[in-house]
Amino acid sequence: MDKAAATEQAAAASRAPEAQAEAMARGSSPSTARKLAENIERIEALGQRLMSALSGRSMPNPGIEAPGPELMMTAANAWLKTLSEQPALVLENQVTYWGETLKNYANAQMALARGQVTAPQDDSPADKRFANPLWQSHPYFNFVKRQYLINAKALKDAAQNLQLPDDTARRRINWLTSQIVDMMAPTNFLATNPDALERAIETEGESLVRGLENLVRDVELNGGDIVVSLADRDAFSVGENVGTSEGVVVHRTPLYELIQYKPATDQVHQMPLLIFPPWINKFYILDLKPQNSLIKWLVEQGHTLFVVSWKNPDASYADVGLEDYVSAYVDAMDKVRDLTDQRKLNVVGYCIGGTTLSLTLALLKQREDDRVNSATLFTTLTDFSDQGEFVSFLQDDFVNGIADEVNRYGMLRARLMSRTMSFLRPNDLVWGPAIRSYMMGETPPAFDLLFWNGDSTNLPGKMTMQYLRGLCQQNAFVEGGFELLGHKLHISDVTVPLCAITCETDHIAPWKDSWRGVARMGSTDKTFILSESGHIAGIVNPPSKKKYGHYMGSRDFSKDHQAWKESSSFTEGSWWPRWGEWLAERAGPMVPARDPGQGLAPAPGTYVHERAA
Repeated sequence: MDKAAATEQAAAASRAPEAQAEAMARGSSPSTARKLAENIERIEALGQRLMSALSGRSMPNPGIEAPGPELMMTAANAWLKTLSEQPALVLENQVTYWGETLKNYANAQMALARGQVTAPQDDSPADKRFANPLWQSHPYFNFVKRQYLINAKALKDAAQNLQLPDDTARRRINWLTSQIVDMMAPTNFLATNPDALERAIETEGESLVRGLENLVRDVELNGGDIVVSLADRDAFSVGENVGTSEGVVVHRTPLYELIQYKPATDQVHQMPLLIFPPWINKFYILDLKPQNSLIKWLVEQGHTLFVVSWKNPDASYADVGLEDYVSAYVDAMDKVRDLTDQRKLNVVGYCIGGTTLSLTLALLKQREDDRVNSATLFTTLTDFSDQGEFVSFLQDDFVNGIADEVNRYGMLRARLMSRTMSFLRPNDLVWGPAIRSYMMGETPPAFDLLFWNGDSTNLPGKMTMQYLRGLCQQNAFVEGGFELLGHKLHISDVTVPLCAITCETDHIAPWKDSWRGVARMGSTDKTFILSESGHIAGIVNPPSKKKYGHYMGSRDFSKDHQAWKESSSFTEGSWWPRWGEWLAERAGPMVPARDPGQGLAPAPGTYVHERAA
């Protein structure tokens, strides 16, 4: 929903009750009339709040708000080329579309003429958006659904038949087509959504008023932008019912806090363990609740555990770059070694935290520094030769738009990052939640994972552009070397013993791309584990759940990812115990547990509470 649509909704909402109040009140009970009058007042107040909130939206950035001229020109040229060289194909597609549309209309007309109250036989594929039985049984809704599916197929076929210059252009056109198809689903509109209409009737319109309240709340929370809330923000409090593992902050810098967790065993492994989570989100994804906390589990396995909690940067961090994050990695390692009186340690990097850990390992190799005994990478990309689902966001037109955003604000704002990621799965993360919140009037669910997902962070401007230009677009870490801190870092410089954990349905860090990066690393001791499920659920996968299994194969990386999987063996249940065994073999003998003392503050620290504006 854009600003114009939201403005129109607010204006219409404020006009309609006044025009209809008298007519609706006639014949109504006193209680119904009172309720109607109260709702009118609520809608008027909400409409004013909505207009005020929308007016506070910052100046739009065309580079990130819509497809750029380059993509539009590519599509137009491809259409003209296809039309001139294969006119029969274009005409065939159009005739097929006309025929299917007329057939659908004729079937609906025949049913109406016969006075039928049921829809014609429907063999369309299952789609959870159309779960309401009325989509199958009611002539009107069935006609609307069928026509939407016909339109969607016509659009996708037309896009598929375009003669495009390369695979990147095809991926971008297909992505844009899918976005249009998903946006135009009849479920996204009140008049063609039976669930929302039924709820409005059942609640005498109360659901629509609550939906407007939810819309106003989201617009106010996001500075005039419409970003649907995925979870109830009031249901969780970090440090109280999520992120509750016992520990203390033992070190603090302007960029990070270092947390040491309280031991759960009398004896611990001699070698400490340090986790670097991504700074795109907050670290407590690894400590949501005791039942699925990887942090708690690792402490129970006898590890002296340290976790970095990154600062949520503001505009004053505009000049912080990847060199500062890599230096922070080295600094955190130094502090852990000092606190435990150990020369070596084991390290873990998650997502971009793993990408930066790989850069750090390459730097340490070139410095002839052997402090890292082993490294584990969770859902980590290091080879960006295939940009996957991010291809639309990694072309110059969009990246230039992000550069403009960074120049304006000094950072990549959290809400833009969240919105971009959400449109990789728009039905699940945009349209579905918007329907439930704005049309059904439902309160966002009290779901800890979605609460964490909404607790995003800003990204420093310099770091953002280094990552997008140098790592993602140029693939410098793999191709010619990534220049940092006076060194040209290369993926082959990563030579420490490695264990990589990837997830089978991960759309952010596809496992095949993660595998390719690990295959290019210089280590001769590499273990690769493929978990079922996605980027988060595949990692937050405790043994007690017995939900997702995992694949583990040979250490032969000479072929491709598919050959590795075909030669691997599948095991039911979590990968945590398998990795735990691997880690224990590299963590040294047992020694008396280390008490972290009082520290600077109790875990989860102070930085984790800073929310992006």
